Amino acid sequence: MKNVDLMIFDFDGTLVSTGTDLACAVNYTLQQLGFGFKREEEIISYVGDGVKKLIERALGNDHLHCYPEAIKIFSSYYGEHLLDNAVLCPGAKEILKYFEHKKKVILTNKRYNFTMAISQGLGIDKYFVEIIGDGSFPYKKPDKRLVDNLLEKYGTEKGKTVIIGDGINDITLAKNSGILSCSYLNGLGKREDLLAADADYYCENLWEICSLFC
Repeated sequence: MKNVDLMIFDFDGTLVSTGTDLACAVNYTLQQLGFGFKREEEIISYVGDGVKKLIERALGNDHLHCYPEAIKIFSSYYGEHLLDNAVLCPGAKEILKYFEHKKKVILTNKRYNFTMAISQGLGIDKYFVEIIGDGSFPYKKPDKRLVDNLLEKYGTEKGKTVIIGDGINDITLAKNSGILSCSYLNGLGKREDLLAADADYYCENLWEICSLFC
């Protein structure tokens, strides 16, 4: 097992299952604009690069002129419904308790206010020394400055820091910053893309992390 001092966790699809609420909010937005619904699986494939990209991808190139109104509709609706269906991913609570003695950070491209609301609503905010989302800094994953700030702030070494996530951005961020990456294969990210990205570690379920890190 690898000894680590700092564990960085992605949020959507890694710690919390948020796909249904995101899909409902996107489809509500599209409906309000007079557009057709999209399948949940398609909308989920747009997740990972922040709300701006999510809405742009949902609108498509032909309707990008609707973005200003769309982002207002989405933000208002999702802010009121982000806990309708959100649940912790299998093993998430157990892992957070198991590694309670470790410094842990949430690092996500999801808006900070949404991330905090869900974390508090599901009672997991207490497990983290810091929660970083879109808006916390002027840059997002996979910008290495996010990790540089954390390494300096918490005095940890690159070789003893790991990011655990279900997206390509998590693996890319690890490679950009020189820390370890652990890819969760059963989140929102495409399995084949994650396997091709060559993470340092892989897990089928979150509980496997206990056998990888100490």
